[in-house]
Amino acid sequence: MIINNVKLILENEVVEGSLACENGVIRAFSDTQSQLPAAIDGEGGWLMPGMVELHTDNLDKFFTPRPKVDWPAHSAMSSHDALIVASGITTVLDAIGVGDVRDGGHRMENLNKMIDAIRHAQKHGLNRAEHRLHLRCELPHDSTLPLFEQLMCNPALSLVSLMDHSPGQRQYVSLAAWRTYFGGKYQLSDRQLDEYEADQLRLAARWSTPNREAISAWCRQYHIPLASHDDATYEHVVESKGVGSVIAEFPTTEEAARASREMGLQILMGAPNIVRGGSHSGNVAASELAQLGLLDILSSDYYPASLLDAAFRLAADERHSMTLPAAIALVTRNPARSIGLDDRGVIDEGKRADLVLVRAHRDQVYVASVWAQGRKVF
Repeated sequence: MIINNVKLILENEVVEGSLACENGVIRAFSDTQSQLPAAIDGEGGWLMPGMVELHTDNLDKFFTPRPKVDWPAHSAMSSHDALIVASGITTVLDAIGVGDVRDGGHRMENLNKMIDAIRHAQKHGLNRAEHRLHLRCELPHDSTLPLFEQLMCNPALSLVSLMDHSPGQRQYVSLAAWRTYFGGKYQLSDRQLDEYEADQLRLAARWSTPNREAISAWCRQYHIPLASHDDATYEHVVESKGVGSVIAEFPTTEEAARASREMGLQILMGAPNIVRGGSHSGNVAASELAQLGLLDILSSDYYPASLLDAAFRLAADERHSMTLPAAIALVTRNPARSIGLDDRGVIDEGKRADLVLVRAHRDQVYVASVWAQGRKVF
C-alpha cells in the first residue's frame, strides 16, 4: 500500500511526500511523490502515526449509557472501539476502576464484564484498535487489593495507576470542590454528604498506605509500568517515585510537575484541559505546563476526540515554540515509549503501519482515514 501526496509528520520534521507499507509495517517513506497509479491520494493532508491512549474511561459510557441502564457487552465494546478508531487512536489502554469511590457504583458492577469484553474482542479480532488494560486502583478501600489480586495476571495489563480521591488532598485539596463534585454526582443531601465525607476519610486512613505498598510491590516485581495520579506536592512525588512510578498522571500543581520532571517521571496531562483552556477542577492548566516544558504525554481522559485536537492546538499556540512534530509526539511516540511499546508511535522503517490521515476545515482538524497495521479501519 502506498499513500501519496501527504505531509509526513516525522519525529523532528514535516516532509511532503509518500509512504509505503507492507505486511503491516512501514517499508519506506520519501520526500517525493509515487508515480504508481494505484497509490492512495492523500490530497495534501497530514499523515501521522496512530495515536496511543494511556488513560480513558470512555468504555464506561457505553456499558452504562444512563443511570441503571446495563448495556449488552458486545454492543458496548463495539461502539467504544468505533469511537476510539474514528478519533485516530490505534492503541488504547482502557482504564478500569478497581475499588470504586462509592460502594455499589457502576464500575464495581461492570468491572469483570468490561474486562471480559476487552479480552474477548481482542482475542477474536473484533477490534479495529488494539485494546490493552489499565487498572486504576482507588487506594482508600478494603475491596481494592482483593480485586486487584484477581485481575493482576491478565496478559493485557499494561499500566497500573494509584489514585486517592478522598477529601481534602490531591485533586480535591479544596474540600468545597470535593463536596460540590461528589454531592452533585451522587445526589447527596448535606447530611448524607457529611456521612460520606467522614466515611471516605476513615477508609483513607486505614487502607491507602497498605494498598499503595502492596500494589506497587507487585508492579515492581512483574515489571508493570506504574503511574501516580493527581500528585499535588513535592512530597507526593517523592512518595510516587519511591514506589516505582514512571508516569505522573495529571499533577495538579506546577510544584508537582517540576518535581516529577526532576525525578524522571513522564508528565501526563488531559487533552480536554488543552481544548477547554484549563482544568475543570481548577488545577494547573496543561497549556501552562507545556509553556514551561513540563508536558510529555497527553491523554483524552473522558473525550477521545480531544487527543488530536489538543495536539494541533498546542502546535498552533504562539505562547510557546512547540513544533508540530513535538506536539504529535505527545500523543504518539511518548506514550508508546513510556510503557515499552517501541514498535509504534513514529513514522519510520520497520515500525507498525498504524497511521492517521488528518485534514483541516476552517482551522479545525479532523480524521479522514485510519490504518491499523496497514489495514484500513476508518
